Amino acid sequence: MDEYAIATGLTDAAPPRRYLWTDAFAVCNFLGLYRESGDDRDLERALRLVDQVHHVLGRHRPDDPRKGWISGLSEEEGERHPTRGGLRIGKELPERKADAPFDARLEWDRDGQYFHYLTQWMHALHRVGQEMAQPVFHRWAVELARSAHAGFTHSDSPRGPQRMVWKMSIDLSRPLVPSMGQHDPLDGLLVYLELQTGAIPAAGAAAATDRCGLEREIAETGALCARADLATDDPLGIGALLIAVFRLASMITRHGIAEPALMIRLVAATEASLPAYASSDPLPAPAESRLAFRQLGLAIGLRALERTDVSPALEVRAREGIARLRRYVPIAGRIEDFWSNAIPRESQSWIAHRDINAVMLAASLVPTGYLGS
Repeated sequence: MDEYAIATGLTDAAPPRRYLWTDAFAVCNFLGLYRESGDDRDLERALRLVDQVHHVLGRHRPDDPRKGWISGLSEEEGERHPTRGGLRIGKELPERKADAPFDARLEWDRDGQYFHYLTQWMHALHRVGQEMAQPVFHRWAVELARSAHAGFTHSDSPRGPQRMVWKMSIDLSRPLVPSMGQHDPLDGLLVYLELQTGAIPAAGAAAATDRCGLEREIAETGALCARADLATDDPLGIGALLIAVFRLASMITRHGIAEPALMIRLVAATEASLPAYASSDPLPAPAESRLAFRQLGLAIGLRALERTDVSPALEVRAREGIARLRRYVPIAGRIEDFWSNAIPRESQSWIAHRDINAVMLAASLVPTGYLGS
């Protein structure tokens, strides 16, 4: 994390190089390091990173003729509401112009907004709010949730079912990739529930009793999840399912969230996914044929599985499924050990994604920051 902070301009004189997914995990990592070390410098880096993300990815690119906050707010209002227009991905190339032809390969390198990156940032802001006990971070997360949901969710016809768009333009005015990400509705539902149950009390208040008003967003993503096939063969996606099991189990146990059917579906989808991936035995493969951040996403999910609260509040089928899944937890150690070795980190597959790989490895090794307590 020290190397990442220097390389991306967080603690060095270099211009900030921000990327939303990586930065969301990095904020949580600094919080975890702060909790373990008590070193104020780790907390300062988390807060500085939040500020940089908002002032870089919440504003138009330097090479864009548009200037200022992507929300269109004035400078003063944008400072108060930096997430109201969403946040750019941080890709190297500008977004595709409205009259330009679609190029699937180029689109991976073009800027815009991804819903699943925005949900990661909502979670990061939520975690900062928890650690700092300051409601402003929670408010920013909720404002981002409302803007993102409105921008990414629509119907193809006046009476047709709703769906989500995978990639939107920087100003959320047009789809760049109209297909729907497999787990985007699930990501949205879980972070909305997290924000709804985790409001931070204002200074001087004994408790936060008001919900944040995401009932409509929760209902709409819940309906989308009910129609979704959640099983996957992608290790990063399997890790996301495991993290979802962890978060939902915590909310059911601690906050009485009434989502037993979703919990059972999550466990069932994970049981359909993780054993199949493990049976393919992908871990002995050489570093050049592995994508570290995808495997490390699985490792983070397995660390979440270790910490999942299997309380009587969960349905017995969910508890039994979680118990069966826990036999795969040692895979996390194998992934961490491989990528902690200096030799695999000399491979081109690591170097090509160095920032995200390093931050995801740190998140697996010190998962408290990302997962919370």
